[in-house]
Amino acid sequence: MHVHFATCARGLEPILAGELAGIGAADVEPGRGGVHFRGDITTVYRANLWLRTAVRVLRPVNEGHVPNTDALYEFVRSIDWSRVMTPDHTLAVDCNVRDSAITHSQYAARRVKDAICDQFRDRTGRRPSVDTERPMIGLNLHLFRNHAVLSLDSSWDSLHKRGYRPIQSRAPINEALAAGILLHLGYDGTAPLVDFMCGSGTFLVEGCWLATRRPPGLTRKWFSFYGWPDFDPGAWARERDEARAGVLAKPLFPPRGSDVRQDAIDFAVGNAKSAGVGHLVKVTKEELRKARPEPNEPPGLIVLNPPYGERLGEEEELIPLYRSMGEVVGEHWPGWRLAVFTSNDRLARRVKLPVVRQTPLFNGALACKVWEYKNG
Repeated sequence: MHVHFATCARGLEPILAGELAGIGAADVEPGRGGVHFRGDITTVYRANLWLRTAVRVLRPVNEGHVPNTDALYEFVRSIDWSRVMTPDHTLAVDCNVRDSAITHSQYAARRVKDAICDQFRDRTGRRPSVDTERPMIGLNLHLFRNHAVLSLDSSWDSLHKRGYRPIQSRAPINEALAAGILLHLGYDGTAPLVDFMCGSGTFLVEGCWLATRRPPGLTRKWFSFYGWPDFDPGAWARERDEARAGVLAKPLFPPRGSDVRQDAIDFAVGNAKSAGVGHLVKVTKEELRKARPEPNEPPGLIVLNPPYGERLGEEEELIPLYRSMGEVVGEHWPGWRLAVFTSNDRLARRVKLPVVRQTPLFNGALACKVWEYKNG
């Protein structure tokens, strides 16, 4: 059993801890920006396959005080890398540096790579080559206040990249955050889910995957742990086959979305198709004020991610939008829960429904909250 650290967006640590406990991880302990846990190689497979809120799953190799780049080189060189890899393995280093004497992350990454390659060259006369796209051994260096933690990265590409959404320059919320908000709200597919400001449809897709018990890593083509010396293809195939067998054919209630903009609708429909759930979600073009429950539909969850009014002069323009969210839900959606994700407390108070709780979460570097309102 190894100690591991699954990283996540700030505020999602309790949700991620619950997910890790759910897949059988031991000694689960939330930290800052992630969760510590213990587990064997199978736990690593499950974590990469199932975790909806994680960014990466790391296995620390060494940690220590690193006041300068020479100390970093020696710190890395002191590890016996023959236990981790061979000169035939490809290598890449990802580096995060904060509040340290070493300020340049790319230079720090290069010193890590040099220390490993020099050790192999001195011992064997050969050195590993670098592959930044799909390294067989991916390494993560986290340097905070001159304290270094060097880890094997079992994921490499961020786990929030599910593969169904094209890269956006200004994504409203990413997939892991959307899933985290739904898990925080207790959504499990046993009640309807509606988003009448659905944008690119991320809440709908993540909600549908949750409701059908489909793991987010199921169709991902590659994980960095494929190159680990203890990788067991048979055990990995069993985990994936078992997960695939448990996916439900359809949700109890198809998640529903609408938006006033046709380009958003087209985007949401395309993303749902790419995610394999195009036939399991409903998306329509409709303005917010006309949003209504379906006939005989039991009350469920409405989740919205409206504009935040970050730019100068924008906030004033958004007051009617936030006010109308409360009015529409209050008048036409009796018994439904409303959750609004925004960075703007002043606008959130314009919803004018009783507030049940506010939960701080980060959207990238932006401090936001999930506002939950009660309606009847």
